Amino acid sequence: MNKNDIVSAMGEVKLIHIIEDIIHKKTGKQLIRDDSFFFEIDKRKEKDILVLNSDMFNATTDAPEQMNFYQMGRKSVLMNISDLVVKGVKPRGIIISLGLPSDLLVSQFKELIKGVIEYSNKWKLEYLGGDLNKTKETIINPTVFGFKNPTKIIFRKGIKEGDFLLINNKFGLTSVGFDILLKRKGSKKEYTKYDRSLKSVLEPNLSEVESYLLSSRGLASASIDSSDGLVKSIRDLMLSNKNIGFEIEFDANLIDLEAIEYTNEFNIPLEELIFNGGEEFIHLFTVHPENYEEAIELVKSHGGSLFKVGKAISEETLYVIKENERREITNRGYIHFV
Repeated sequence: MNKNDIVSAMGEVKLIHIIEDIIHKKTGKQLIRDDSFFFEIDKRKEKDILVLNSDMFNATTDAPEQMNFYQMGRKSVLMNISDLVVKGVKPRGIIISLGLPSDLLVSQFKELIKGVIEYSNKWKLEYLGGDLNKTKETIINPTVFGFKNPTKIIFRKGIKEGDFLLINNKFGLTSVGFDILLKRKGSKKEYTKYDRSLKSVLEPNLSEVESYLLSSRGLASASIDSSDGLVKSIRDLMLSNKNIGFEIEFDANLIDLEAIEYTNEFNIPLEELIFNGGEEFIHLFTVHPENYEEAIELVKSHGGSLFKVGKAISEETLYVIKENERREITNRGYIHFV
């Protein structure tokens, strides 16, 4: 490897030129060089508010060794978009700060930027700029923003006893994918029949139709993104809603068939995959019973999906109902620094 092939040989100015060149090729736009970044908001409605999210992607902890740099850039954008979309907010712009190790290959840097820009383009995000710094590991820290009338935002708070808990995708794929990639050190070639699970980790997708529709019609009482795992996400909803808990139905509405097949083949507890996963980017909604049928029909008519997986109860406890037996879920889900 030639020393000129690494980013430390290029320097910050040349790296910024690379970013500008990729943006121009992918979007036809030129970045504005200034001390701050600018976004035109003249057409926003007066009552709209600015909604932002910033989640850090750290390659050491967030990227399996099988994930390439294009996929890292792509996923860093998706994980930030998800938290806006689940609120019913359309993301409009993105700013990204990058931490790069000095021995990162220039080719890897270009692939990372392509992943960021191409996925941003898919969501019609305007890339405004960012910052570059030298770090010990690859760090991607986007900030994504959009605008929304606060009366149409689906907050975490607002759940009532009896509200139905709905999801827009089934759980288990991501846990299977991580089990293959991290524990078994497997690849797509070795585990072809679990391709959907592997793709859910390396190239996850995100559905927005459900949140946008529920938001526009005011049909959801609360929502949350499941990137911290099902149990942790539900407990976060409970923290925002006093005297509320949940009963979760452990059935076909909750569980993807590929996860069931995997647990049968490798003798892994299915509940562990479903409840203790993370990074699914599945959206959870609560809906008042009187709005349930309308929500289901509306989403279905626009090609989306909603699955009823439980209901809110007037007890600050989380239960699972499995084979007609009800028992408490005591684990807390994944928590950083613990």
